[in-house]
Order: sequence, then structure tokens, then C-alpha cells
Amino acid sequence: MTTPAILPVILAGGSGERLWPLSRSAYPKQFLNILSAKISLFQSTLQRTANSELFLPPLIIAHKDHRFLVAEQMRHLDCNTGAILLETEAKNTAAAVALAAHWATQQYGEVILLILPADHYLPDFASFSNVIQKAAYIANKHHKLVTCGIKATRAETGYGYIKPGATLEQGFLVDKFIEKPESAVAVDLVQNNCLWNSGMFIFLNTDILSEFNKFCPEIAKHTKHALRDATKDFDFVRVNKNHYSNLPSISIDYAIMEHTNAAAVVPLDATWSDVGCWDAVWRHAKKDNDNNSVVGDVVVEGAKNCLIEARHRLIAAGDIENLAIVETSDAVLVAKRDNAQQLKQLVAKLKKRGNPVATLHRQVMRPWGYFDSLYKDGRCQVKILVLQLGKSISLQLHHQRSEHWVVVKGLARVTKGDENFILRENESTFIPIGMKHQLTNVGDIPLEVVEVQSGNYLGEDDIVRFEEEHAYA
Repeated sequence: MTTPAILPVILAGGSGERLWPLSRSAYPKQFLNILSAKISLFQSTLQRTANSELFLPPLIIAHKDHRFLVAEQMRHLDCNTGAILLETEAKNTAAAVALAAHWATQQYGEVILLILPADHYLPDFASFSNVIQKAAYIANKHHKLVTCGIKATRAETGYGYIKPGATLEQGFLVDKFIEKPESAVAVDLVQNNCLWNSGMFIFLNTDILSEFNKFCPEIAKHTKHALRDATKDFDFVRVNKNHYSNLPSISIDYAIMEHTNAAAVVPLDATWSDVGCWDAVWRHAKKDNDNNSVVGDVVVEGAKNCLIEARHRLIAAGDIENLAIVETSDAVLVAKRDNAQQLKQLVAKLKKRGNPVATLHRQVMRPWGYFDSLYKDGRCQVKILVLQLGKSISLQLHHQRSEHWVVVKGLARVTKGDENFILRENESTFIPIGMKHQLTNVGDIPLEVVEVQSGNYLGEDDIVRFEEEHAYA
């Protein structure tokens, strides 16, 4: 029997709040270099599916706010893609899987879907590929919804478990899914050879759509319509907001896998983590002789079993144990390393206070590059704008603020009202309130500009744009 092609579907819409302050909803963990100094978890997932003889170009499903992070990180890998579907709001994994199944039906007819979270750590590519081929064979031959079960190495209470049933080829039927257990129950599950539920799934698109129609017909209907009425936005496909807003927020596990009679599992014996908290990062990171994981400019004396990350400044730590200390440009976390629930509550408090550091970094990605907010008070804000080669900010105006631009590196073309002129390094211009303006990098290096804003209101929503290309910037 010939196995159909395998389409990787990379789910990149998570928020990763349990790795705050490094991971925030505007720049979540899947796009960060965690457990690798060179590539992000998302890029590692792309590399895992780069075997063109085994996999089709991947389908990426991401939140609309992360579209430029996705595109930029794929560009750095020179990675081809089947498409990038943009969700208008987070709806958990069931909606994303249904979207992928409908898209695959339109593009390929019948194909095997490989559902992969974008934020997992799985460095053994060979074992991964081997298991996926076994799972794809079972999915195709027996029309099963196959999940990848990780061989449990400890009694972990933060993971769900799968109890294998009768043997099926090189896998098993699923006897039962067990939600995150209490500690004593977890010990018993590991002793009885239960597997961790990895959140990776393999099935035919036709089979999963059949199960959606059976158990969640509203998800099947609204995702089909959301894709039917989607709009093309350069390299992205924006699903229809009105249809997508009608969807429930539910995982594929709750929606389908715990109800279907077609669930199967193939074991994977390899290093794996969902990198769901700082304790998980510490567990897989390199450590010193005192079991400390240290990143950046860090000095320790008497510290044991700690995770310490310095991204911008020196951290000096002495006579401490079992802590996570994480420093970014605008926040510092000090917490028990293994208490993810405590961190979740801290982030919730920050959100309740309306503190932007709960969700935003100082550096914010834009289609033209990024800006870094250096200073802000009631009537003044200072930013560094970095424009990539050939890129422009939108032609725009502001009703409540003026701006000064000072070029510190590169060559800029400025549109200001009816004027067009060039600014070189150490040259500047002033943009009055209400004047149309635009900035373009016309040099051969990234353009860096200091922007000083002054006015009664400095919010990002005080922008009137005049170009369709930047309507969503």
C-alpha cells in the first residue's frame, strides 16, 4: 500500500506565558532561541520537517499578530512553505486542525496531516522521522487518528498521559487518555508503561474531517467557511474573522481524541519537552558542577540547582537554591524554579494592573523591521527604528503627536508633506502634528533612526495610514 504524502502542519499560535518575562504574548516562546543559541523552537520544528522526500512544504497556522515573526524566521532558514494561515484570534488547537484539514483538501485532495506544536524541544530528528513514518502507515492503512506518545522518564504531573491498549502494527490502540495527574497517580502511570501525550498527531485529512463532522460539526462548518471567505495578504492567508469568532476555544484532545473510537498511539523513545515552564528549560539545559543553568553575564557563588539568564545586564547570585532568575531589558523574574502556577498568577496580576510588560517587549516587530522603546513618560517617547533593506514605514500621519527623526546609521528617504529628500547619518528632520510622512531605507545596510515623539497622546493607535500594503502593520 502506497502511503500518501505527509503534510506537516505547524501550530505556531501559542502565547507561552509560563516562560515570562522572556516569552510574552506579542513575542512568544516558539520564536525565541531557547535551548539553542542559534535557532528558535519554531525554526527547529521547521528543520525537523525539512526532508523533502518524506514531507511536503509545511502549512503554518499562526496568530495574525505574529505573521512577520513567522515570515522573518522562515526567511532566515530559506524555508519554503505551503501557506501561512492567520488566525484572527486564539481558538486553541481544534480550530487550527480543522482549518488545516480543509486547506489540505482544497490543495491535495487526500493527504496525511502531521500536526506539530511549534514550541517543542525534540533534538533527535532521526528517531522523529522514523516514528512519523510508522504512524503515517497506520493512519493510512487502518484509518486511525494516531498520536505520538513519548516514553515517560519520570512521574511528571504537568503532562497528560496515554494508556496503550491492544497492539496495532508497530503501535497500539489507545485504551485511555489521562489528564494531568496527581503525583501518586503519575508514579503509577509511569510504572505501568503509560506514555506522555506529546500533542503530535498523524491522520488523513479526510478521516479527521469525518470525526469533526461527527463530534464537532460547528467547528467543521465555521472553519470551512472561514477558509472559504479568507483574504490573501501578500504571503499570508487571513481566515474570515466573522466565521472564526463563532468557534469554541477547545483543544483537539477534548474535541476529538477523547471521544473517537479510532485513536491509536505510536511510542517515541527520545529526548522531548513541551518547554512549558522554566523548570523544563533548566532540565534540558547544560549545567555547571552545581547544577546551575547559566546564560549571559552571570556570576554565581554558592548557588545550586538554579536557572539564571541575563539578557542585558550582569546578574550576581549567591547562596541560593532552586530559583529561576531571568533578566530582560524591562523586567526581572525571581521565582521558585519549579512553580509554574505561581508565575502564571504573577503574569495575571500584571495584566490586571494594565502593565504592558505582561504582554509586550520593548522591541516590537513590524513588517519593515522593528522598533525599540527606550524611554516614555506622559508627553514624550523615544524609540529606535530599525528598517530592513528597501523597507518603508507606511505613509501616515498623527493627530496628537509630532516626531523628530535623527539618522544614526544608514541612508533614509523622507517624505514629509509634499517634500521628498535624503537624510544621511547625523542628519535630522521634524514632523509636525497632522503632516503626512514616510521613512524608507534606501541604503545598503539596515537603517537606524532615533525617533522622539512629543504630544498629548503617544499610543500606537494614533496612526492614520494611507497605503493598503501597511493596513495591518
